Amino acid sequence: MSDKEPPNPFEEIQRQLKELFKDSNVKVSAHAFNESEDFEEFLTAPDGQESSPSKEDMTDPLKGIRNFQLKPKEIRDYLDRYVIRQDEAKKVLSVAICDHYNHVRRCLSQKTDASKDYSKQNLLLLGPTGVGKTYLMKNIAKLIGVPFVKADATKFSETGYVGSDVEDLVRDLVKTADGNIELAEHGIIFVDEIDKIASEAGMGGRDVSGRGVQINLLKLMEETQVNLFSPTDMLSQMQAAMEIQRGGKVQRKTINTKNILFIVSGAFDRLAENIKKRMAKSEMGFGASHDEDEEAVSTYLKYAETTDFTKYGFEPEFIGRVPVRVACNALSKDDLAHILTNSEGSILRQYHDDFKGYGIEFNINAEAILQIAEAASKEGTGARGLMTVLERLFRDYKFELPSTAIKSFEVTPDMIADPLASLKALKKANAHLQKDVWLNDIKRFAAHFEAQHGFTLEFKPLGHDALIEEATQTGRTIQSLCEEKFKDYKHGLSIIHNNSGQTVFKIGKLAVTNPDRELSNWVVRSVNNAKQKKS
Repeated sequence: MSDKEPPNPFEEIQRQLKELFKDSNVKVSAHAFNESEDFEEFLTAPDGQESSPSKEDMTDPLKGIRNFQLKPKEIRDYLDRYVIRQDEAKKVLSVAICDHYNHVRRCLSQKTDASKDYSKQNLLLLGPTGVGKTYLMKNIAKLIGVPFVKADATKFSETGYVGSDVEDLVRDLVKTADGNIELAEHGIIFVDEIDKIASEAGMGGRDVSGRGVQINLLKLMEETQVNLFSPTDMLSQMQAAMEIQRGGKVQRKTINTKNILFIVSGAFDRLAENIKKRMAKSEMGFGASHDEDEEAVSTYLKYAETTDFTKYGFEPEFIGRVPVRVACNALSKDDLAHILTNSEGSILRQYHDDFKGYGIEFNINAEAILQIAEAASKEGTGARGLMTVLERLFRDYKFELPSTAIKSFEVTPDMIADPLASLKALKKANAHLQKDVWLNDIKRFAAHFEAQHGFTLEFKPLGHDALIEEATQTGRTIQSLCEEKFKDYKHGLSIIHNNSGQTVFKIGKLAVTNPDRELSNWVVRSVNNAKQKKS
């Protein structure tokens, strides 16, 4: 009879899980996983700790909510730092957020259920793309210190087998909260493009899948228990199988959605057109307004009524669960210019930082700002148009300037009108400084070669000139030319060193124009010299 122990099936599961999570932040503990260990101890935090610290050792994750004392105007003032305009949206959001988290604070401080008769103020944001709907909510979540999850409604399906399940939103909230379920239960979920899961009656009928997604979201908005692991999740299935093998009952861990605030948003372009038609009909007759100034269609969203949403294709129960509704305004050219110059989250600052990484600064005047804003306004994507225009403007500058001696440039209306022509003129005006950059690149390659292989390459003036001439003609960098030309020099120089002890090698024009032939000549010469010394 063999004394060998039977194989442990849990060790194989451990190996498979390690393979599964090898490219993720989840780490698997190094010790063997056996039947006496809890599954939670098997999956460890990204910092490598094999068990979660006790509650006594952790700071209270809900401290910010327990001490919530913000007032609506204080939230409004904070949002003003990041989001331009949208005054009505900021006011409505500030009040709703304060009401919600004041209620949550009372629930946390009282032993009785203070939420028994409380109706949660989920929100609906309407407005064109790029006006700051998502950015508003991100900054609110950051201010309060609660986890925030954003997703597009179009990614979900009714069953979850094709696309994602809406309950994945709640699971993602737990991930955002670093696994802290209690904190996740007080987070914010933002669902964008909600208008895409509704279709008007009479236009081919309502989308059954979209209706199913609405109903599933409705359940989350009210109050429900969500399993932390999806039924289609392989990891949860493995956990359940192990629990059954142990003879115990499968424990389903859940998160309650009672205090999770839901915000849904969408552009609602067709809804705005429907509202415009409805209002035009009510104004027909002698008293009708015939204002020739055409307003943006999106401005009609502020007149949206519940019946407008139900006719649009939303379930009455669903639209009733988002009682707080507010429309965001389209951004004008002046608004976009204001974003560039005054918003703390201005994309222009990002480009300043990008160039600063190469030691390059740029200045921009007011006229150029207005020209960029005007071009972005024509994109029709709100603040997102600013990035489109700036990327188009700076694309070649980012590519070319880091390899030049240029350390500053001006953004002018002429540059915006023709970026390539301005770039060529800028490089031509600084061409006399370029040789110093190339010489530094040659020194940098030589230093790297010596550190890697132990041999010193001393480039002669003619060697410099030959490399610079080839770099100019081909448009390639000094680094890539040197790596290609001297890729085999390590082996040849090692032979020479063994024959003569030489460690310093001078690189002239011949070594640059025909490196292999020159290296071969050096090796042959060193072998012959070694033979002569021996004889």
